Amino acid sequence: MSVYRFKSRETGDLVMLKPHGKRVLEIIGKDPAPQGIVLPQQMPAAVQALRDAVVQEEADQKRQREEAQAKGEPPPEFDHVSLRMRSAPFIEMMQRCEQAGVEIVWGV
Repeated sequence: MSVYRFKSRETGDLVMLKPHGKRVLEIIGKDPAPQGIVLPQQMPAAVQALRDAVVQEEADQKRQREEAQAKGEPPPEFDHVSLRMRSAPFIEMMQRCEQAGVEIVWGV
């Protein structure tokens, strides 16, 4: 399985498996192409988009669990590693890079 390797001059590399990296890029409004860049001025909106997606995912999962319980059905299974856990290192990377004024690139 291939990976996305996010790089910056401010932090160590961040590696994500392709499906997870693709989802994060789509959430922040980036084309999940083999190569790309997140500019420092794009990072505040990207961080907020990820935080909003985490809240939405958690609310959706809670609703699905409650609906299953109300119907007497077993609760649905979700990925053991949540979007909150997957996105936390990327959010931290973006915050550090924004402060330092450096971009994040992948595939280069």
